Amino acid sequence: MARKYSKSASKSVKKAMKKRKAGTLKSGRSGKKVKSRKQAIAIGLSEARAAGKKVPKRKSKSKRKAKK
Repeated sequence: MARKYSKSASKSVKKAMKKRKAGTLKSGRSGKKVKSRKQAIAIGLSEARAAGKKVPKRKSKSKRKAKK
């Protein structure tokens, strides 16, 4: 079975997690410090997507709302 995420994508997530632990990771728009683990992972994945690494597309809003 093929990998969902590339190794380089997981490295960018790892980097975001280290920044969060150090207290230097900030969210995009507001610039507030990120404390949530899930949010740090999301930031790492979005950075990987922007860099063109192998990361699956985000789920559509309707699918995310249905899950809740």
